[in-house]
Amino acid sequence: MSETSKLRHIALSVPDPESAATFFEKAFGMKRAGRAMRGVYMSDGIINIALLNFGDEPVPGFEDKKGYYGLIHFGVWVDSVEETGAAVVDAGGGYVGGRKETDPNVFYEVKYKTPEGIVFDMTENGWRGAVKNVIPA
Repeated sequence: MSETSKLRHIALSVPDPESAATFFEKAFGMKRAGRAMRGVYMSDGIINIALLNFGDEPVPGFEDKKGYYGLIHFGVWVDSVEETGAAVVDAGGGYVGGRKETDPNVFYEVKYKTPEGIVFDMTENGWRGAVKNVIPA
């Protein structure tokens, strides 16, 4: 398993992505990193936070909870999706869906779950506004 796997993405289901983005700007000084299909990407310069509204669609992983708002999943930036995916399965987790993209300009996520069923993403390309390696102060 990679020694450089880093938590760099959090996805939240929110009723109003614009209001949520304004909150993150005012409360934490975060910057808008871009538009998401269902909302806004925010960044503190290291971690990407996706603020998403699924409307009438079920929130992935929370299909049985209509109108769910809260944490959807977290994301880990890894050196090798294949190697880390094998380590996840060996540790009792499981593959959920998605695939690695070969285009380095494409942001992609391969979804796995912990033994408890908590969904998370892995990618080698990162997320808009996130930085993989940070030098500690």
